[in-house]
Amino acid sequence: MPQENKLTLSVQYPDPRLKETIPRNKLRRWIQAALFAPAELTIRFVDAEEGRTLNREYRGKDYATNVLTFAYTEDEESEVTQADIILCTDVLQREAAEQKKSVEAHAAHLVVHGVLHAQGYDHENDEEAAEMEALEVEILESLGEANPYAES
Repeated sequence: MPQENKLTLSVQYPDPRLKETIPRNKLRRWIQAALFAPAELTIRFVDAEEGRTLNREYRGKDYATNVLTFAYTEDEESEVTQADIILCTDVLQREAAEQKKSVEAHAAHLVVHGVLHAQGYDHENDEEAAEMEALEVEILESLGEANPYAES
């Protein structure tokens, strides 16, 4: 069993719809599986309005997206990964239904995806995308979750 990295976790549910489905202990398990270094993370569940506002203000894209990661320590010298990971409940639920998977399975994927972004992983080009997707699949499989990229 790999050693767990120290995790300081804050969980916010201004949109409370997933508070019981995706509680703090589940989030902690998913995050821990994707951590390669100690981290201080905030996970925040928001509605479409807040998700759209954040995406517009910080990325210049005027729509709510499934997950936004605000990484504050992407440099190699940082000993602790610090980030805010924003999950949009409306988009998460819609995508889960469209992809015919549980909200929980889709949330696990988005949390792992966000945690990898927080640690500097990206998917700006095909090579980066392939590396990040392979890591996501491996981490999710270790959690007992299906490959999110497999055709259903």
